[in-house]
Amino acid sequence: MTHGDVDVSKREAVFEGFFKVERLSLRHRLFRGDWSPVFQRELFIRPDATCVLPYDPDRDEVVLIEQFRAGALGREQAPWLLELVAGIHDKDEDPVEVARREAEEEAGLTLGEVEPVLSYLVSPGGSDEFVHLYCGRVDAAGAGGIHGLDEENEDIRVHVMPAQQAIDLIGTTRVNNAAALITLQWFAAHRSALRQKWLGQ
Repeated sequence: MTHGDVDVSKREAVFEGFFKVERLSLRHRLFRGDWSPVFQRELFIRPDATCVLPYDPDRDEVVLIEQFRAGALGREQAPWLLELVAGIHDKDEDPVEVARREAEEEAGLTLGEVEPVLSYLVSPGGSDEFVHLYCGRVDAAGAGGIHGLDEENEDIRVHVMPAQQAIDLIGTTRVNNAAALITLQWFAAHRSALRQKWLGQ
């Protein structure tokens, strides 16, 4: 199946605020060969995003950030989450440049080498959001404090921790968002090779 096996007959904006929602009227080819009836789907529209795990191979430390997330309201956990540095792309912006910009804005860090992890669709049943994941080399000495842009209502606390402590957060409620879990799992598997690559050991 390809894009040619989908026929979108109508696309209309049903909400436009901080985010955007569109309603699609469409049909698609079925596995048996004929076409589905026309049906509707609401789609959460969001630009691509990039997330990066800052890692200091010399100190074997990682940097995570903590901030308020409205999507966690109503859950048993507090709505302040430990996350990766992350940001939404401006039009035609390169993912690595987003990683570098957001590392400065959200954590006061300058990225050196950047290692790609993977890219994925966040929730394709209802959103077109696509996320790029990276691990970026930093000097974590002196990292910390409160960061973020006032005009974006950001209030971000920076946490520096030993790499193994961050890995041990996998499977806990302290880190339970997809981008951080995926990247920390990747980091756990590639940490030794990454240190060897970046330190030349």
